Amino acid sequence: MTTDTETTRQLVTTYFESWRDHDWDTLRTTLADDVDFVGVMGTTRGVDEAIAGLTGMAEHVMKGLVLKARVVEGADAVTWFHLVTDDAELPTANWSHVEDGKISRIRVTFDPTPLNAGA
Repeated sequence: MTTDTETTRQLVTTYFESWRDHDWDTLRTTLADDVDFVGVMGTTRGVDEAIAGLTGMAEHVMKGLVLKARVVEGADAVTWFHLVTDDAELPTANWSHVEDGKISRIRVTFDPTPLNAGA
């Protein structure tokens, strides 16, 4: 099934807004049951693991999320944002892929060095 650009844009917008707002029920509706997440701080497989990882990041590291840009084409979206922590704003890139109306793959990259500066 081909996903159109506007559907992908709406889904990814809901994903980020729900994550930022700690709205876990809505966030869950954006993710495929078998969502595959690979990021700097970990890898998850399945919606339950993904929600647990995003919840942990939101509750223990993230103090805010500032959208800088989003590029969407068909089933793919790249979101450039700053992950705000107590000590830094981490420029972050997130690639999301949509299949059958849900986000099925997520790849995230950022420089985690500032997170370790206080350790």
